[in-house]
Formats: sequence, structure tokens, C-alpha cells
Amino acid sequence: MQNKQNNIENYEVNLNLDSTPILYSDNVMMHINDFGVVLDIGQNLGDSKKVRLVSRIGMSREHAEKLVQELGKLLAMTKGQKQTGEKR
Repeated sequence: MQNKQNNIENYEVNLNLDSTPILYSDNVMMHINDFGVVLDIGQNLGDSKKVRLVSRIGMSREHAEKLVQELGKLLAMTKGQKQTGEKR
């Protein structure tokens, strides 16, 4: 059996900027069980101790592991760019 890997470079991504805003997060609450992971993305409400959930993202455990791996690589590759403005 051949193991197929989905590569985002093989897809055409359609993004409607009017209906797909970037939601800033102040915190992420993670819920994990045997079946998968749910990320609750929240924004702080002013100076209060209240948080408004702006997004909930669910994924399989395997997908979450790949996300952690790829995000780690990306963060390591771009470390220092903010301070210097230069790409490494």
C-alpha cells in the first residue's frame, strides 16, 4: 500500500479576504483525547478576566503532531527576522 502525503503546494488555495479575517489570539486552550485535539482560540475582553472564544479548531492527533512539527520548523527558520528585518 502506497502512503500518499498531501502537500499544500499541490493545491490551489482560494482565500476571500472579505469573509476570512485573521483573528488575533491572546490565548489558546487545548483539549486532547484519544480521538483528536480541539483548540479553543480566545481574545481577552479589555481589562476584565473574561475571554471571548473567536474560533474552535479540531483535528486528529496525527494532524496535530504534524502541525507542531511544521510550526517548530517555521519558527526556527524565521527566528531573528523580526529584530533584524533580514531573512536567514
